[in-house]
Amino acid sequence: MNTSALPVLVVGTGFGCRIQVPALRAAGFQVAGLVGVDAQRTARRAADNRVPRAFTDLDEAITRTAAVAVAVAAPPHLHAPLTLIAISRGCHVLCEKPFAMDVREARAMHEAAERAGVAHAIGHEFRWTPERALGARVIAEGRIGEPRFLTFTQFIQHVVNASAQMSPWWFDPASGGGWLGAAGSHAIDWVRTWVGEFASVSAALPIVSAREHAVEDSFIVRFRLTNGAEGVLQQTAAAWGPMVDLVRVAGTEGTLWLNGSAVWIADRQGAQELSMAPDLVLPPLPPVSEDPRQKSAKWQWLSQLELGPYAKLCEAWRAAIEGGTQPCAVPLPTFADGVACMEVLDAIRASAANGGELVTVASTGLEPLA
Repeated sequence: MNTSALPVLVVGTGFGCRIQVPALRAAGFQVAGLVGVDAQRTARRAADNRVPRAFTDLDEAITRTAAVAVAVAAPPHLHAPLTLIAISRGCHVLCEKPFAMDVREARAMHEAAERAGVAHAIGHEFRWTPERALGARVIAEGRIGEPRFLTFTQFIQHVVNASAQMSPWWFDPASGGGWLGAAGSHAIDWVRTWVGEFASVSAALPIVSAREHAVEDSFIVRFRLTNGAEGVLQQTAAAWGPMVDLVRVAGTEGTLWLNGSAVWIADRQGAQELSMAPDLVLPPLPPVSEDPRQKSAKWQWLSQLELGPYAKLCEAWRAAIEGGTQPCAVPLPTFADGVACMEVLDAIRASAANGGELVTVASTGLEPLA
């Protein structure tokens, strides 16, 4: 298959334009059309991002462009219906996270993709962030022994004040909003790819900022994994001051932690910063468009953070479409991973709704991790 001519549709004019369009192009796809809900706005954003055609109906877009792949970056409540349309037309699908509204939808999407035999992927691009990929490798190699104790804590200021410009769905529970889905899905994938599958959770979904919320802007999760490791996963998007990360995993033979983009390990020989493996280094960022929204400081910062890893995700998805060897040791996140993540998200919500009671995470036994 000539991948340079592989036509793909992008559904969503926000994240879809800012990250998916340049990342797909960098991976060798031809972005054949942009699909949105407002015809004039979609046409304008298609022009700004050098996408040749604009549509408001996905089925029509597939017919008129002969696209064989679809990247979905619409609000979460639309992920299932859009993904199922694409699959019904035989298209390969890359769906953004949070994967679905609940695990029932997630399982239906996964089952449909498997029946159709299409290559499916979910937008957990941060697997390719070099420090995360190196940390996963070091733990898998057994360099800290058996992981026993984990802390994943972040203070972020995305929604700290009421004037913060965020997509409206972030604050709408009917659209799948809330910080748990927006960022917690990435954090869950981080724990899963580093240490293992979730067995049980006890959680709270607080509101930290002073804005009027219908949904949480923070999450606190006490968890136990199936391998016996225990830890805390907590994050707020409403913290004044600089962004702070505390990521540390203690095992029977050592401890691993991140200090910015540096990966450190301590064991009987002392503490040392690890050299980055050459195969995990990201290539230069692909060029962004002339979309005027790209000029804001916030968008530029987010693009720096997301675009490189997302291009690697798109490369891996393209390899899955072709049936070839994966271009990197980082495993492609598939719809099976989406189901596993939704099982944890559903358990967290159930626990928070009942005062933090301990909830067992349902398991489909899909073996989602490659």
